[in-house]
Formats: sequence, C-alpha cells, structure tokens
Amino acid sequence: MRIAVAGSIATDHLMTFPGRFADQLVAEQLHTVSLSFLVDTLDIRRGGVAPNIAFGMGVLGLRPVLVGAAGADFAEYRSWLERNNVDCRSVHISETRHTARFMCTTDEDHNQIASFYTGAMAEARNIELKPIADRVGGLDLVLIGADDPQAMVRHTQECRTRGYAFAADPSQQLARLDGHDIRQIVDGAAYLFTNEYEAALIESKTGWDAEELLTRVGTRITTLGSKGVRIERKGEAPILVGCAPETTKADPTGVGDAFRAGFLTGLSWELELERAAQLGCMLATLVIETVGTQEYELRPHDFLQRFVGAYGDEAGADIRARLVN
Repeated sequence: MRIAVAGSIATDHLMTFPGRFADQLVAEQLHTVSLSFLVDTLDIRRGGVAPNIAFGMGVLGLRPVLVGAAGADFAEYRSWLERNNVDCRSVHISETRHTARFMCTTDEDHNQIASFYTGAMAEARNIELKPIADRVGGLDLVLIGADDPQAMVRHTQECRTRGYAFAADPSQQLARLDGHDIRQIVDGAAYLFTNEYEAALIESKTGWDAEELLTRVGTRITTLGSKGVRIERKGEAPILVGCAPETTKADPTGVGDAFRAGFLTGLSWELELERAAQLGCMLATLVIETVGTQEYELRPHDFLQRFVGAYGDEAGADIRARLVN
C-alpha cells in the first residue's frame, strides 16, 4: 500500500513532575487556576503525530510518505526520518517560521498537561495531495492526523474529491475544531481513530451518536488505555484486543501514534483487523517502555517473541515472514 501520513511535525519538550497534578487542584478554584510545576527533568525529542506514525511504519519495513509543514530547522530531523525509511520529499518548508513545538509535563500517575506552538504547521493548509499522489504513483490511503485545522479540512475534502481513501485521526485538535469541521473530517472516513474521551467528544460536538457514526465511517478504532483497543464496524460484533504486557512504564507520550503505525502496517500487510490491532498494540508497548516517541529500537526476533507471548503462535505465524525477512 502507498500510504501518506499527514499531520503535525514538531519537536517534543518532555518534562516530569515528581508529584500528582490532582493534589494541586482545588475544586472550588478550578475556574481561576494559576499553577506552576517545578519539574525534575527535561528531554527534547523528535515528535509530531505524522513523523511519529511514519517512523513506526518505517521501522516495520514500510516507506510511508510524510505530509506536513516544518521550518528551516527541520534538516537534522529530515535526515533521521529518511534513515528510518520515511519519504520526506513532500514536506513543505516554511521560509519564516520554526518547526512546531509540543511542551508536555507528566506527573507520577502518568497524567499530562501540554501546550502546542503552531509555528510552521500553519502552512500545512497550503499543501495539495494530488502532486504527492502523482509523484509516488497514487495513494491507497491518506491518514489525516492532528494538524493545522484548515489543512485537515482541506486534505479531507481533496480525498473525497479525488477518490483517495482516508483515515480520520483528529485527536488533539478536537478541542479546537467545531462540530461542523469535525463532521467534515470524519464523514466518509475508511477508518476513524480516537481514544475513549475523543470518541465521546466527537459524538457531543457533531450530534452523531455511536450508531450514526458507524454509518458514516468504515471502521471505528477506539483505544482504551490499559484495556487495549475496540474495533467496530456496522452490523458486526465489536473486536476487543488487549495490550501487550510492558516491562516498564517510562513515558506514555506517542503510544497512540505507535498503535496507529502498527495498525496501518498491518493493513498494508493485508492482515485481518484483529491482527493489525495486535501489531499496533505491540509497537505501542515498545514506546511506553522508552522516553520519547521515536527512541525505541525494534529488534525483529525479540519483537516476534514478545508478540507470540502476548497473542499466541498463530498470531506470530501471521507476521513472521513480514517481520524478520
């Protein structure tokens, strides 16, 4: 499959707070919060939803096309991604803005408070998909992740107009988008990715209940945190997939992106939906065991062994040839 991954390109500034956010919140004063958290660590990492997903697909052997906007400071990041099998030729480089910044603080319960500086991402709205499709010989699927809101709407509209299958993954931008824009981004998607909270927010803002959403998308994939993933299709029983056990919990940032990378890779490998979700969950486990979204190392034989341990011999047989050859 020729898959384009559109979304934010950013660097992550990841901090840890040695306490609980909840202990600092006064219920009667939530309307006037003024807090500063003294953090113990700062890690500056590569990030952005589109490179995170594309990187995961790349280490699994695919060559996804990265679609997004970055600043002139993207050169080193580009080199890293290209070394990991990501096609960066369609990244738009701003002449005036820096690459976007994600600033996130995580507490001891793995709750997070974050801010996002748009920067060059605002220029993603100027990107057209057709020249990209022409360059790579067509697009089988376009994942439209969190990005400049106008870019998300434009890419979705172009997919409909040109007949490109697309996956909707609005994630962090749901807070910014209104119901009209969310309906445009979601309606007609071959796949809709959300977590549980985002799923409820989509229903609230669009006015579409769960049943209505299943008539408007092909497959609905909802990540459930430690409970795994739920996959739904209209008229079919839900598929539930559990998480692969982790050896440690270092940092949850990028776990959802890794799941998407594994799931999309599974689709490209022509796996069944359940198996694709298992592949996504296994890759997500590697991310939660490391600090940073692209700092994990995928060792094929170790990965396969853990995958078999989590999901069984038959599951391992389905991915063995693709993974280790």
